Amino acid sequence: MLFENAFEILDIHEEDYVVIVTRGHKHDKFCLEKILSLDELNYIGMIGSKRRVKIMKEELIEEGYSKEKIENIYSPIGLNIGAVTPEEIAISILAEIISVKRIGKLAVKNEPIKVSNSCELNKDVLEALAKSQNEKMSLVTVISTKGSTPRKAGSKMIVYDSGKIIGTIGGGCAEAKIIKDAALMAGSKNLKIETIDMTGEIAEEEGMVCGGKMTVLIEAI
Repeated sequence: MLFENAFEILDIHEEDYVVIVTRGHKHDKFCLEKILSLDELNYIGMIGSKRRVKIMKEELIEEGYSKEKIENIYSPIGLNIGAVTPEEIAISILAEIISVKRIGKLAVKNEPIKVSNSCELNKDVLEALAKSQNEKMSLVTVISTKGSTPRKAGSKMIVYDSGKIIGTIGGGCAEAKIIKDAALMAGSKNLKIETIDMTGEIAEEEGMVCGGKMTVLIEAI
């Protein structure tokens, strides 16, 4: 498949983590230009030597691409773990992605690291889904977050038509509204996306303290 055609198929969103690894710098640059034209992503990483990457970044800035976006590109890619083999390099890249996901920009030396304890894979939720037998329920998934939120993208919760829940997306007023909507939808086979705003006056009125936004997908089963 040509790289030119790949972006017609890929559905890239701002919560995604993108790694650019092609067969040559020409193709790397083409893919990077496409990615830079999209909204800000959680992570953009590109393989390449320090010298070649430096030249490419300078070229992109001269061509008018955002300097801030370019400075946020992770390249050369991967954490420095002394990787040599393709398998080791792959691990170093995934390690860097996990680091960005959990602690954001790599922590300054000697500063404490605050780890995000999101519950993307809740064992009880997965077991309930596996054992479900014609029960009316909705699966609630946090699909994106901005700012400070009680849970991160990937966190899941099951809501039954009775209002019973398994798992959580953070608790409080915001979760209560989602539970109500999900319970009403349970069994309908419908989908719904809702945004929970925990910023400014809206947050103060509802008693929310996090100060971020969450986008949630409700899948009625």
